[in-house]
Amino acid sequence: MAYEQAQIPVQKAEDFELLRSSVERAFEPAQVEKFLRSLESKGIRIREFEKIVGTGLLEGRADQLYQSLALSDQALMREFYLERIEKVDANVRLKYQKVYRYY
Repeated sequence: MAYEQAQIPVQKAEDFELLRSSVERAFEPAQVEKFLRSLESKGIRIREFEKIVGTGLLEGRADQLYQSLALSDQALMREFYLERIEKVDANVRLKYQKVYRYY
C-alpha cells in the first residue's frame, strides 16, 4: 500500500493563499537566485522556514500572515515550502549548495 497524505482542510484560506503566493514569487525563475543570495548573505539555511519568514526575506507581510495561521495551516505551509525548495533547478541548487546543506 502506497503512502497517501491526509487531506487537511485549510482554516484561514485567504491568509494561507497570500503567504503561499509570497513563497511562489520567491521561487520564480527570475527571483530565485536573488532569494538564495539573500539567505546566503544572512547565513540562513533554506530549510529554516520560520527564520526566513521572521527575517522578512519573503515579500509582503509574511511573518504576520504565518503567525495568524492555525498550527495545522502552518504545518501545511511548511510542507508546501519544503516541496517548493526541492523543485529549484539542479544547477541553481548546486550553485547555492551552502544554503541547501543539512549541516
